[in-house]
Amino acid sequence: MSALPEIKIAPSILAADFVNMASELATIESAELVHVDVMDGHFVPNLTIGPPVVEAIKGAAKSPLDVHLMIESPETYLEHYIKAGADILGVHAEACPHLHGTLGMIRKIGDRLIEEGERTERVRSCAVLNPSTPPDFIEHCLEEADQILVMTVNPGFGGQSFIDAMLPKVEKIRGWIDASGRDIDLQVDGGVKESNIASAASAGANSFVAGTSVFGQKDRKAAIEALRRAAQAAR
Repeated sequence: MSALPEIKIAPSILAADFVNMASELATIESAELVHVDVMDGHFVPNLTIGPPVVEAIKGAAKSPLDVHLMIESPETYLEHYIKAGADILGVHAEACPHLHGTLGMIRKIGDRLIEEGERTERVRSCAVLNPSTPPDFIEHCLEEADQILVMTVNPGFGGQSFIDAMLPKVEKIRGWIDASGRDIDLQVDGGVKESNIASAASAGANSFVAGTSVFGQKDRKAAIEALRRAAQAAR
C-alpha cells in the first residue's frame, strides 16, 4: 500500500492584513504553503493583486507560493506569475478551453526559466474546478497536473461556508489520482475550518486552503497545527 500524501495547510492571504503583509507572513511560517488568490474582477466579481505584489510576497514568505489565478485568459499571464515567484500555479478549467495545453504551458515556461537561470526550482501546475463543474473536466489532464483544486465555495470572496456537496467530487478525483499512481496533491479551498477539515481529509484531500480560520485567530501557529492535526486524525 502506498504512503498517504503529506498533509499541507495553505493559509490564504486574502484574509490577511495587506498593510502589514510581511508581519502577517511571519505568523504563518509553520504552514506548508502560502495561498495567493489573484482575481481580475471579470472571471470572479472581485479584484485583488497582480504580479508585482506576488513578487513582493515571494520575497517575504518562507513557504512556497500556491498562486490561484481566478482570471480570464490565464494563458496570457502565466509567465508573468511564474517570474513573480509562483511555485504552484493554478488555472480554472472554466477559463481554459484547452486546459491540458495550459497546464503543459505552465511546466514548459517554468523549465525554460530554469534553463535561462531565472528560476532554480520547477513550477507545479494546478487544475481548478468551480463547484458547478463536474470532475470529468479534469480526468484527461492528470498527466499534466501536479495538483487538483476543488473549490468548496463559489470563488471570489472569502468567509463563505463550505459546500458539503463537493465531498463526492473530492472522493472521485482521489480515486483517479490513486489509480494513476502519480504524485498529485488534492486540494480544497473555501470555508475550511477545524470542524469540517476532517470530512475533506476523509474524502481524500491532502492540501487545505484556510483563510479566516487561520488569520482570524490570535495564535496562527496554533491554528495551523490544529487544522493539520484534525486532518491527519481523519485519515
